[in-house]
Amino acid sequence: LGPLPGTVREVQATAADGARVQCWLVLPEGASAESPAPLVLWIHGGPLMSYNSWSWRWCPWVLAARGYAVLMPNPALSQGFGQDFVRRGWGEWGGAPYTDLMAAVDAAEQLPEIDRTRTAAMGGSFGGYMANWVATQTDRFKAIVTHASLWDLDAFTGTTDAAYYWEKEWGDPLRETKRYQQNSPHRYADAIRTPMLVIHGDKDYRVPIGEALRLWYDLQKRGIPSKFLYFPDENHWVLTPGNSRIWYETVLAFLGEHVLGEEWQQPELL
Repeated sequence: LGPLPGTVREVQATAADGARVQCWLVLPEGASAESPAPLVLWIHGGPLMSYNSWSWRWCPWVLAARGYAVLMPNPALSQGFGQDFVRRGWGEWGGAPYTDLMAAVDAAEQLPEIDRTRTAAMGGSFGGYMANWVATQTDRFKAIVTHASLWDLDAFTGTTDAAYYWEKEWGDPLRETKRYQQNSPHRYADAIRTPMLVIHGDKDYRVPIGEALRLWYDLQKRGIPSKFLYFPDENHWVLTPGNSRIWYETVLAFLGEHVLGEEWQQPELL
């Protein structure tokens, strides 16, 4: 293996409530004030996780090799920063987790190596939920990629294999109606203006395929520029090497079209 196609540094942001938000920023080779890089906000899953390990499934260096800077924040609900940091977003994913992410992007965009006019957001699972929520709350990004994401929280509750865990945080949707209504992205679909790439596996047991189908329908009905990448033989994760390649090539083609202004190039394997 050769050297990595860039460098990584730590970035600190200050959230709306004064909390500190720790982030990692991957910068591609050649990024500078004279040649700033487009930025991709990559939101981790979980949500009780953090950016503290390496994986082929979520590898920022693939994007760095194509010239993108990749911001990987640890917003409210991330582990490793104390229980109070988790409580900030418990049962309210549309609150502190969202404002933490926006604070992280604000901090990254202040760096001279970042081109704040060419940005995108992406994530999977909880990160996909956040990508969907971001799409309903702001139009600051040129493109959004959402993988295995939650869209209609009420419908999701009774179909996931982890319903018992879900209700531990969120409660019964028939009794906690206000919480579900305030945090379900599908209720704010009319606000979406950003092109979206929806990705899902048919065998997903954690976030069933119905979430993606509903999201896709809502985007198409509203005329939002969007594409749907469907894997009939994958589950919550894309694991086979060929499908993983298709995943990255499709994501990069979508980002290239909407962030870099390139012509859409359908991956050869599709």
